[in-house]
Amino acid sequence: MIEQYGWSDALRLSFEPHAHAGYLPGRIILQQRETNLVVTGAGNLSARLSGRLRHEAREAGHPAAGDWVALSANADEGTAIIHAVLPRRTAFVRRAADSVQTLQVIAANIDVVFVVTSMNAEFSPRRLERFLAAAWQSGARPVVVLTKADLCEQPEAEAAKIATLAAGCPVLVVSVLKGLGLGGLLDHLSPGETCVLIGSSGVGKSTLVNALLGEERMATQEIRAADARGRHTTSHRQLVLLPGGGLILDTPGIREVGLIDADEGLSTVFDDIEHLAQNCRFGDCGHSSEPGCAIRKALDEGFLDAGRWAHFQKLSMELAALALAKDQMSQEVERRRLAALQRSYRSSKKDLRDLRS
Repeated sequence: MIEQYGWSDALRLSFEPHAHAGYLPGRIILQQRETNLVVTGAGNLSARLSGRLRHEAREAGHPAAGDWVALSANADEGTAIIHAVLPRRTAFVRRAADSVQTLQVIAANIDVVFVVTSMNAEFSPRRLERFLAAAWQSGARPVVVLTKADLCEQPEAEAAKIATLAAGCPVLVVSVLKGLGLGGLLDHLSPGETCVLIGSSGVGKSTLVNALLGEERMATQEIRAADARGRHTTSHRQLVLLPGGGLILDTPGIREVGLIDADEGLSTVFDDIEHLAQNCRFGDCGHSSEPGCAIRKALDEGFLDAGRWAHFQKLSMELAALALAKDQMSQEVERRRLAALQRSYRSSKKDLRDLRS
């Protein structure tokens, strides 16, 4: 049964230490706050984290949909305890939209990232670039999926324009209403492979899942006529087995994607800008008023879009700020560690003095 969900010889080899400890392998197919639904050789089980793993999750994060885990099962009651998470091949990570921007893994062990955006009035090139940078960084293969082609007068022409932003990855035009492009989408997913659908609320992710499944598995809502936006409908992350043998991980709409150490992903999406910068006269060119700046020349001649350049700068500054915050956090952790050592040392000296007296 778990072979349908991507269980392989490589995973079996990685799992051997846990097998010797008497644990069963399973994959999280439904991620919720307190419990996870895990598919195993003994059937689907409702699984909670062990006390140790729950403690570790405060720092390392909770297991995510798509994770392979080691668990002890009570098959009679349909429950289990998760004791370990196997190393992830790939992971799609974002920063939560909270005050401390905690890290969240929203998809684990994925093979394909379908970056879904609609072809109606809500389309944003800048948002697509941000999604693509994060998608490339995940380690999976990005594919751009343009939904609601029936709402666009010239979908193929628009797709050709969007392809210039797609950093060489495939661009597919889809209309669930007209039954257009669904077969081509499945061509990018082999049996046993897992894909994740990412995109803003209302771009048609749940409708796309329903069409691929051939059933109304995910709730959907109509687009608001006033602003061409849909409403977010998926409230949890669920791994769904497709009739053709692939798997789709349906995630809640992501209104803000935070970049996590995404230097490589950024370089891939903005490869044209990276190459232009190499032609500047000075290696430390700031691309403002320096003579021989290839970036400024491309902007002046209209070869480089000003909005694309501004967005590259914005994302680059965002990554630099994250790196600085990460360094400051590391320094704070080290400061606390040293303070704890000093307290322990003073306590030890006091205990020694008490013993001598």
